[in-house]
Amino acid sequence: MGLISFLTRGLTKTRSNLVMQLDGFSGKITPDTLEELEEILVLADVGVATAGKIVTALGERAKKHKLDAGQLREQLRDVIVEILSPDEGLRLGGRPSVILVVGVNGVGKTTTIGKLANHLKSEGHKVLLGAADTFRAAAAEQLEIWADRSGCPIVRHQEGSDSAAVVFDSISAGKARGMDVVICDTAGRLHNKKNLMDELGKIGRVIDREADPAYKEVLLVLDATTGQNGLNQAREFAQACGVTGVVLTKLDGTAKGGVVIAIRDQLGLPIKYVGVGEQMDDLRPFAARDYATALLFEEEQPWT
Repeated sequence: MGLISFLTRGLTKTRSNLVMQLDGFSGKITPDTLEELEEILVLADVGVATAGKIVTALGERAKKHKLDAGQLREQLRDVIVEILSPDEGLRLGGRPSVILVVGVNGVGKTTTIGKLANHLKSEGHKVLLGAADTFRAAAAEQLEIWADRSGCPIVRHQEGSDSAAVVFDSISAGKARGMDVVICDTAGRLHNKKNLMDELGKIGRVIDREADPAYKEVLLVLDATTGQNGLNQAREFAQACGVTGVVLTKLDGTAKGGVVIAIRDQLGLPIKYVGVGEQMDDLRPFAARDYATALLFEEEQPWT
């Protein structure tokens, strides 16, 4: 399944709400049209500030090109792409590159790691997993199941071990075995718990010391169904541990898919992957153009 089809399926709930209301507009684009559009975008969890920015840009386009409501969807797509661009893939190239996966409890970190490992392996990378969530019971066992499914080796310690030590051993094993990528799980933590956030800082310092910082990724996994609360989580994690990108999961279960735009606009964090569904291949690299098209159209539209 191509990315457009993948995202179109995942954004069904968000798109149906947006399109139904957008198609109710007719005639010239007026200040009243734009004000109503702003409310629609806020309800899709684009956020107040970002919705205001989008509407201002559309107002300028409408005035310059004398647009009518029939052109609104295409113009809205173009503005969204401008906000989300450029696309940013993973920074790979170290031997090994290290990906630290962080987030609150219940967002699907371990599952995301398994899918990401499978994706990278399918691209020809040699991947090792590090079970640095030593706090949650059976976390390492769960990650080991995903390691078996994806055919990747795993490094794990006993429950309650020092997470930073697991990361250290994972990187060491990655070097010794000639791995391209080491992906490390971490315990779920609330973004407002200082001691747990400090632990991420310690892990980050181990990675910087033992691997090439130029090829370190800190991926924050967010549950799309949380909407604007996900934006707040992202803000706190970004400040605490230098998040380099976001993986948005459960996009198919929400009408709040507009939070993607708010995260990029308000925090400057690229969305690197999106998850739709439970299958091994239901995680794909993010592409701004494909997302904006799937958000507003049921099939790929020609660009004008």
